[in-house]
Amino acid sequence: MMRPLWAAAALVASLAGCSTLDALNPFSSSGPKMAELQPIQASAEARVLWSDGVGRSEDYTLIPAVVGSTVYAAARDGTIVRLEDGQPAWRIKAGVTLSGGVGADARMLVVGTAKGEVLAFSTFDGSPLWKAKASSEVVAPPALSSNLVIVRTVDHRLAAYDASDGKRRWLYQRPSTPLSLRVTAAPLIIEKYVFVGFPGGKLMAVSLDNGAPLWEGTVALPKGATELDRVADVTSVPVIDGRMICAAAFQGRIACFDLGNGNLIWSRDISSAAGVAVDSRYLYVSDDKGAVHALDKASGASLWKQDKLFLRRLTAPQPLRNMVAVGDVKGVVHFLSRDDGSFVARLNTDGSPIRAPLQRLGSSLLAQTSKGSVLAIDAQ
Repeated sequence: MMRPLWAAAALVASLAGCSTLDALNPFSSSGPKMAELQPIQASAEARVLWSDGVGRSEDYTLIPAVVGSTVYAAARDGTIVRLEDGQPAWRIKAGVTLSGGVGADARMLVVGTAKGEVLAFSTFDGSPLWKAKASSEVVAPPALSSNLVIVRTVDHRLAAYDASDGKRRWLYQRPSTPLSLRVTAAPLIIEKYVFVGFPGGKLMAVSLDNGAPLWEGTVALPKGATELDRVADVTSVPVIDGRMICAAAFQGRIACFDLGNGNLIWSRDISSAAGVAVDSRYLYVSDDKGAVHALDKASGASLWKQDKLFLRRLTAPQPLRNMVAVGDVKGVVHFLSRDDGSFVARLNTDGSPIRAPLQRLGSSLLAQTSKGSVLAIDAQ
């Protein structure tokens, strides 16, 4: 069964794997069907630069970490690998099954488990450094600063642990909602801030030093007659462009705020659980119906829309030179022209869903599939 996008806040663990939202499930026996891919006139050649296997993520989204040219990837069975130019430098077993992807810097990598364990390992040789206990399941990659590890749990708590020994330094919690999406997006650390999205369409900035709330931005307001209709959660990592921060909400909007004070700059009614990306020209978003949009960064005005990937459960867009790439539920990476959204190249991986967002890896992209393929890809 497919892992659900939503669960009752108090029953996240018991509901996991037992329900789906037909509107967002391309394999549902009822409702609209996923678009079949049509032939394209490729103007670029997509290719795999290198690949390795880490192991299956099963129904979880295990996001890899990129630190310079080094990749750290994890599998559900506890396998963690460090890859240098596609070659394993080391491979370890964590000794537990993993539910949260990898957060890493030059010194350490950190992963999480469904039992709320936070495990830190040395990036040098994979040796264990410390273990801490979180309040509930960890499905998002931790975020690392110079002296803290920030962990988000499925009960919508944000906790900071000392990077040297794993002792908890602060805890931030917001009121829960009856229904909420499972969030696999890491907290975002910028300067003195930690940015994180919450149920109810809120983007929060809290102090990195002590977890105190600094400002709150409303990305979307819940609306509708039922609790399901009123789910309006920020589930993806926000993006920074200069002094502007932008985020998207499921069943809500895209909104951009002043980085320092949270004042709203502009908003646009587009629902997205996958998230947004930005380059020197545009802001891009994959919406919940499988369309990719390019928007004007200054105003949110539409520039183009690619709607031929209906219900293919796209990742957030990832810009690459004069293109923007998205992965889909069939393991296909689509390269679009950033000028008009037309298809310029397509790459098939191993046929399993690409749930983890595509990431920049130098001048190429990194993808990890549900079967555990880790690939550096490019199109030129």
